[in-house]
Amino acid sequence: MRILVTGASGFVGSLLVPRLRAEGHRVLAFGREPARVSASLARTSASARRAGELRTGAEVEIVRGDVLTGEGLARALADVEVAYYLVHSMERSRDPHSPSSPFPERESVAAERFAEHAVRAGVRRIVYLGGVTPSPRPSAEREGRSEPASVRVSRHLASREHVERVLLAAVPDSLALRASIVIGARSRSFRLLVHLVERLPVLTLPAWHTLRTQPLDERDVVEMLLACADARLPRRSLDVGGPDVLTYGEMLETIAELMLLARPKISLGVNLTPFTARVAAAIAGEDPELVVALMEGLQGDLLPAADDAAELLGVRLHSFSSAVEHALAEWDRHEPLAAR
Repeated sequence: MRILVTGASGFVGSLLVPRLRAEGHRVLAFGREPARVSASLARTSASARRAGELRTGAEVEIVRGDVLTGEGLARALADVEVAYYLVHSMERSRDPHSPSSPFPERESVAAERFAEHAVRAGVRRIVYLGGVTPSPRPSAEREGRSEPASVRVSRHLASREHVERVLLAAVPDSLALRASIVIGARSRSFRLLVHLVERLPVLTLPAWHTLRTQPLDERDVVEMLLACADARLPRRSLDVGGPDVLTYGEMLETIAELMLLARPKISLGVNLTPFTARVAAAIAGEDPELVVALMEGLQGDLLPAADDAAELLGVRLHSFSSAVEHALAEWDRHEPLAAR
């Protein structure tokens, strides 16, 4: 099968490409910077070979282009059966000549442009990876708390919902996976948590540390995306999550334990998102705009609405502890962790 992967230099895209190759597909990797795509794929392909997951397969064709401007899309989508849309625009572009409009606007324009080209090219299926939307806790669980009966959807998650609607409406056989936090060595959300554990002698936790989610191992999300290429499922969205329901505070505790670090905690009891997000970004060495966007999404529990996605796609899930151990080992292989 001829398959296009957009966002191929990114965290998930670069992991997916070697798995598609291992299944014998002809893969085209799409990105603005071919050298960056090539470097990302070299790293993940080497990891796949060490794990015995990549032995044979045709070389990947790298196509230079930009979903926002439409450059390269016609060539990239020609004769493609399945196209993976793994592009997100929360961060400021590294290209000084690219448009500087707000990220929801950029994401909308890019999705609409991609959808138009996909329809013209006769693509059979688009596969999109978006985000789980926050949900309020049942009233019994909110008793004695100040949590609202409904929650506000952040700009970041609302934008992903809009992109999902655009793509699924364009190509009728399309699928969307909605995940919360993915645990992997290159996951920006996971790296933020690890850097906070590494660099804070005392974990000062905003009120969102009590919110729950189901973190998903990078290996599992890649296997789910892989299965989507030929899954006999009608057009639909699937909420995906790992087997463990954890609060963000519990995730930080587990990460600290697995890194053999003692980290006492102090709860602030308030969120103060714009302030705490920028402080966290400074501590972790992250883009503050990215961290603000991520933390704005922490308005309620980020739990899948249903738990049948793994079964439908034939994927066996890893535990949170296993996911963290795997991610830390891969991270340490490429850039030693300061706290280990």
